[in-house]
Amino acid sequence: MSSAPLRSPTPRPHRMKKDESFLGKLGGTLARKKKTKEVSDLQEEGRHAINSPMCPASADVHPEDTLLEENEERTMIDPTSKDDPKFKELVKVLIDWINDVLVEERIIVKQLEEDLYDGQVLQKLWEKLAGCKLNVAEVTQSEIGQKQKLQTVLEAVHGLLRPHGRALQWTVDSIHGKNLVAILHLLVSLAMHFRAPIRLPEHVSVQVVVVRKREGLLHSSHVTEELTTTTGMMMGRFERDAFDTLFDHAPDKLSVVKKSLITFVNKHLNKLNLEVTELETQFADGVYLVLLMGLLEDYFVPLHNFYLTPDSFDQKVHNVAFAFELMLDGGLKTPKARPEDVVNLDLKSTLRVLYNLFTKYKDLE
Repeated sequence: MSSAPLRSPTPRPHRMKKDESFLGKLGGTLARKKKTKEVSDLQEEGRHAINSPMCPASADVHPEDTLLEENEERTMIDPTSKDDPKFKELVKVLIDWINDVLVEERIIVKQLEEDLYDGQVLQKLWEKLAGCKLNVAEVTQSEIGQKQKLQTVLEAVHGLLRPHGRALQWTVDSIHGKNLVAILHLLVSLAMHFRAPIRLPEHVSVQVVVVRKREGLLHSSHVTEELTTTTGMMMGRFERDAFDTLFDHAPDKLSVVKKSLITFVNKHLNKLNLEVTELETQFADGVYLVLLMGLLEDYFVPLHNFYLTPDSFDQKVHNVAFAFELMLDGGLKTPKARPEDVVNLDLKSTLRVLYNLFTKYKDLE
């Protein structure tokens, strides 16, 4: 009787490997769920930190604002401050100013933190204001390239502002990180330095929420950031005088003063068949000031010393500054105004200059 042929046992899957594979998948799933829960918990901690009793419950906190490394700090403007009319006005005035300056570049800024963070608009704004080109790439897409451009722009800004002793309240990282407070500080400083023909709202402050992670927990605090002070302090104006009092407490008498000064200047400018009807605009380019000084001191001013038809801000400033020099040569005190203020149609500054002339030459025929 022949025996049945031997057969190789049917191979069986390795149970251990199967279990390990299953547990591995299960472990991966659990790990992902744990990580998702940690992120969710961290976001919740952030929301809780922001929505503390010191902060309105409606605070709009983005998830990325609460995902912090240990000891990392993040700042954001309290939503109630963003709703403040003065804050909204400041943002609008600065946006309109940038768009006016860059109108020839066909650049339109709509949102400061989104349009300025990469340095492209800031580069164009600086070049237009300072009248010089920066050695940077025109278009940069990478984060490194954008920060390099920002570094170059901010170094140029710092070189101009540091001699004036101003504390710099922005960095490359804060601008690139779309920190609106830092961006506003930068723009306000630029507007002040270049005597922008705009009126910044006074006493604008914002509440800033500062979130910091320590020992795995988020801690929040509130800081008040002052964005603007008074126009006088921001522009470095001189001490208060009679014209400050006139503007602040007796605006009804302003028309009387203007009428007297118009009569005075026309008495002399009429000799050249010139007539003034608007003080703040017709003296802004400096031409009438130079001609008036020649008439008052009885000499001819050579035409090559000033621009008879100035077509740029710098040429107008040159004319007014030259008129100031003629006043000093005539024995007058230094005017309590800056040439840039007169060019920027600041009525109070123009009145100060003309009143300075009036007090000395009012009896001159």
